Amino acid sequence: MLESSQDNEEIIERIAALDIGKAELVCCVRVPGQGPGGRRRQEVSTYSTMTRSLLTMADRLRELGVTRVVMESTSDYWKPVFYLLEAAGVDAWLVNAKDVKHLPGRPKTDRLDAVWLCKVAERQMIRPSFVPPAPIRELRDLTRYRVDLIAARTAERSRVEKLLEDAQIKLSVVASDIFGTSGREMMAALIAGQRDPKIL
Repeated sequence: MLESSQDNEEIIERIAALDIGKAELVCCVRVPGQGPGGRRRQEVSTYSTMTRSLLTMADRLRELGVTRVVMESTSDYWKPVFYLLEAAGVDAWLVNAKDVKHLPGRPKTDRLDAVWLCKVAERQMIRPSFVPPAPIRELRDLTRYRVDLIAARTAERSRVEKLLEDAQIKLSVVASDIFGTSGREMMAALIAGQRDPKIL
């Protein structure tokens, strides 16, 4: 025997979803309809990903009273949009694209993707991915850049040693560290044209 369910579907009243590309994004906003039991209203707009256009979008979202903005983690294109909305005080959610299941056979366009994401998000059927707070992001960017610089430095050192070996200059045999003070001075003298081993 069928019984009535006690579940009350909680819908986020004012929500937006973004389908982000490199040059532009599609923003779908869903808000309550007018009057009791009114159908929900939605607005789908396209914005450029340039800062001025994103600020216009943030103003429009505030004007409509949007309480949450959801976007998929598409490449790195989400970052400027997320950071700008975060700075504007909007509750921005980044979601994994795999969590937002697309129905097979459904046509896939940016507009339809934004609407679908908005409908899924308003029913709270997705969860946000972890985005570290700004100080942690800054520290992470700095440390990752430092790791890259160290790797590049190591590669260049190996390249210099290989070039010296190819030129029959056995500098690494007489100097334990060819990039130490003595090693650098010897290489500078070689570059300047000095060829006398005793002077070197």
